[in-house]
Amino acid sequence: MLPELGATFRVSAATAAASVTAYLLPFAALMLVSGTLGERWGRRRTVVGAYLLYVVASVAAVVAPTFELFLATRALQGVANAFTTPLLLTTLAGLAAPGRLGRALGWFGSLQAAGQTSAPLLGGLAAEVDWRQAFVGVAVVAALLAAIAIPSGTPAPRTALRSALGSALRPDVLRIGLVAAVGWGLLAGLAFLVALRLEEVFAVPAGQRGLVLTGLGIAGLLSARLVGGAVDRIGARRTVLIGAGLGALVVLGAGLAPAVWAVAAIWAFGGLASQLVLVGVNALALAPGRENASGAMSVVQAVRFGGSSLAPVAVTPIYHAEPLLAFVVPAAAIAAVVPLALPRGGPRPGPRVENDVTAN
Repeated sequence: MLPELGATFRVSAATAAASVTAYLLPFAALMLVSGTLGERWGRRRTVVGAYLLYVVASVAAVVAPTFELFLATRALQGVANAFTTPLLLTTLAGLAAPGRLGRALGWFGSLQAAGQTSAPLLGGLAAEVDWRQAFVGVAVVAALLAAIAIPSGTPAPRTALRSALGSALRPDVLRIGLVAAVGWGLLAGLAFLVALRLEEVFAVPAGQRGLVLTGLGIAGLLSARLVGGAVDRIGARRTVLIGAGLGALVVLGAGLAPAVWAVAAIWAFGGLASQLVLVGVNALALAPGRENASGAMSVVQAVRFGGSSLAPVAVTPIYHAEPLLAFVVPAAAIAAVVPLALPRGGPRPGPRVENDVTAN
């Protein structure tokens, strides 16, 4: 809907793209601490408050009279959304039956993929009439989610903020985040590169390019539950390694495929690879015994989205210099970095924290 936004506020589509950055910057930055703060304030209270803030920000976006104010509403949406995913995942882990964490995370990944796949389609359909309808729609959905709220989940310790942040920003947690940033970010984050190749090499029009790229999301939607079961059977670490190996092959294949149908088929396998990495990474971050699991999850998610956002900046210059290298380099990075960065064993205990009282 960027062209429609630009027309409304009398700016170019390229300038309208700043609305994406305005959302992602506070979203990724606050994600580093949102899980820890949410545990301190109470998961249920924090998630409901985040949904209500999203409602306010979305309504403000609808009535914003200038582009600058619209950017401010997008930043507020990013702030609100930073406080949802880490706490939802931690609550889900607390409610999962023993030995079935992977399956629970698989369900979450499947529904998340469904949202990510359908959102561009629904947003585009809304923009055909009026882009503001998309923001009205998400405001209504956020209000309904606030009314439904979430179960309290397992009790979490109320700790001193400094100690809690220290327990989240640990080397093994940062390594899991790096695995997510490279193994998932260099795969899902290269959709733009596949689109460029489809246009420049095969002259595929925009609508068909979008259809090819949707294959990754559909495959992720269909495979996430099976991936969750694999995590429970063979372990999160092996699942991530399998996903990284497949992901490296997908990226390389997307750059070498000689026909559009081959690109589409290979890219669809990227949905399976991304879910193998993502569900496995989430299971590692939420492993039993993890101190401040919400804080750890928020750190992992922040590094993950940071890696995804940097992929276009890092890879585009390579593509302009030598298109094939733009696929070879990320594939090699996935194959090399993930096995080296992936921690072995379970979470290491953090510093002892006094005053354990429930936060929920």
